[in-house]
Formats: sequence, C-alpha cells, structure tokens
Amino acid sequence: MEIVTAPIEDYLKRITPQEDPILAEMEARGDETDFPIVGPLVGRLLYQLTKLSNSRRILELGSGFGYSAYWFGKAQEDSGEIILTEFQEENLALAKDWFQRGEISSRAAFHQGDALEILEGLEGEFDIIFNDVSKTHYPEVFKKAGPRLRSGGLLISDNVLWHGQVVESQPDEDTQSILEYNRLIFESPDFFSSILPIRDGISISLKT
Repeated sequence: MEIVTAPIEDYLKRITPQEDPILAEMEARGDETDFPIVGPLVGRLLYQLTKLSNSRRILELGSGFGYSAYWFGKAQEDSGEIILTEFQEENLALAKDWFQRGEISSRAAFHQGDALEILEGLEGEFDIIFNDVSKTHYPEVFKKAGPRLRSGGLLISDNVLWHGQVVESQPDEDTQSILEYNRLIFESPDFFSSILPIRDGISISLKT
C-alpha cells in the first residue's frame, strides 16, 4: 500500500531542489542497489528538525551507508556530533568516503556493530536519536533510547506506517513490533508524539 500516491510523490520530488552532488550520488546508489534510504523528502525534514532544535549531539541507530546521517551532519554546526551505527563494514566505508568528500567528517563518529549494544556503551545524553533498526527491535529502542534523550530532545523513527501494513487484520511479526512501538510513543507521559504520513511514515516524539 502506498502511503503517499505516486503522482504526489513525483510532484514533491520535482519541486524539491537538489543542491548537493554527494546526496545525489547516494540516492543513485540506493536506486541502483535497491538499498532503502529515507530519500530527499524525509532528508529535508531531518535537516529542518536538526536546525529547529539546535541539535549538537545526534545518534543514529541503523545507518546503512549514511544517507540520513549525512542530512543530520549537514545541518549541524562544526562543533556538532553525529554518531553512526551499522553492522556492515562495507556500508560504513561508503559513509566515511561520502562524509569526507562532503567535508563533514570532522563531526562524525562511525561505529560498527549492533546499534543497541553501541548505545549502551556510549555516555551522556543526546539531542536527537534517529531509529531505523530492524523492525522487531522498535519497542526495545523506545525503552532504551528514550531515557538517553535530554528534555526537549527528539526520538525520530522511520517506517512507522510500514507500507500500510499497520492497518492489516493479520499483522506479521515486524508489523506487530511497529504497532507496539507506535502505542508506546503515544501512551508514554514522557513524550509528545506525532506521525507524519510521508514516504513510509515518520514518527517524531518530543521528550517533555
């Protein structure tokens, strides 16, 4: 099921300027290899949220080859920090190369391994935590990442509408986990949450 109809998606992409050749290269690789990335519409949202919240320390849980992290890094000041986590060494190598060529590598830290294990090994609070791990781990992300955000920080998650499967009568394991995550972010007294129905659904949870 399409969350946003193809004609509307095409229209939005047509009117969205492409100003960064590194991002264009990353998008081309995503298309060529069928690798999932958030795309420019969500990327611009992440950029805006970073600027609006003046976020200096950002953690990304599940970075792939660094597309969404690149948007975060672009939005930060030179003193900012974007921490990438990724299982695959090849993906991290690609991310390092693109960050270096984009002249934002000085604010990036690259960690290979399990995202939640890496989170547990990091100290301090974060201004933004972006969640794009395996869907079955989404409820665990909420429980472990939420306490690590500062007051006023943002927990942002991708794929929370999961190709429309959240309204299916017999949800599979991934969908059940996303449904549970969505329930948690809306029922928690510690967060004020919204879901934007762009791309595959983006949740934004403000820690109160």
